[in-house]
Amino acid sequence: MTQASDIPKGGWIDRWSPGPLRPYLRLMRLDRPIGTWLLLLPCWWGVALATPGWPDPALIALFAIGALVMRGAGCTFNDIVDRDIDRRVARTADRPVASGQISVPAAIVFMVAQALVGLAVLLSLNRAAVLWGVASLSLVALYPFMKRVTWWPQFVLGLAFNWGALLGYVAVTGAMETPALLLYAAGIAWTLGYDTIYAHQDKADDALVGVKSSARYLEQRTRPFLYAVYALTVALLAAAGVSAGLGWLFYAGLAVAAAHLFWQARMVDIDDPRDCLAKFRANRDTGAIVFAALMAGHLL
Repeated sequence: MTQASDIPKGGWIDRWSPGPLRPYLRLMRLDRPIGTWLLLLPCWWGVALATPGWPDPALIALFAIGALVMRGAGCTFNDIVDRDIDRRVARTADRPVASGQISVPAAIVFMVAQALVGLAVLLSLNRAAVLWGVASLSLVALYPFMKRVTWWPQFVLGLAFNWGALLGYVAVTGAMETPALLLYAAGIAWTLGYDTIYAHQDKADDALVGVKSSARYLEQRTRPFLYAVYALTVALLAAAGVSAGLGWLFYAGLAVAAAHLFWQARMVDIDDPRDCLAKFRANRDTGAIVFAALMAGHLL
């Protein structure tokens, strides 16, 4: 089995950033933007679903900034909580907090600074969006502890990571409605799939340290599970489109996204960490296809 690397070596952080900043940039995962994309795209989905036409570029940009800093804050919190576990897992042992490059007090200060930027972004939205944004914090705080108590921390991640679908919708409409709830449910099912793929990278180390995951629970039943949750994702996205009255181009785009998800479920090698990482990263493309489909469904 080939171990996928958690921190790229010789990347842009090593080449271009000042030495003292490098551990903090890595703590934010700036050299691994897939997590930011997976947090951001549901936000853009919500904005696109709620907007009868082209989404507001300013709103799109605000959510991009918010996703970048809140993903960084979430990663920082996760690494503080998991530092003892990370030291015992090969893929995560050299993370900045686990390896001692950043002290816990310094990481806490950095997390708060990122969260304050995120708060500034949130406060620029309408009142309903602010309230819904604050409501998500409990899920963010809960997630790092779930791998200790349940085989399904991926479900809690789905609840947290796709909250932006609700937030994006409310930021446009000022109200929570059925299409947004269906979109949120679709995102949760999507996350159950892609994060189960991701968790297969660590299943051997997780078993040694006693960390639970859907990958460990499912083992060789993973592929049927992926087919099921990805089919549910597509069905819920279609239901959101019907509820919002989207045009036929949305469903054409959704068919492309469905084919991409089927390819992931069919081709992933759950015993090859590098392939798991590649298939996990491919979900940026899935999310982008859905975003384009949502916009197209309004335009035609």
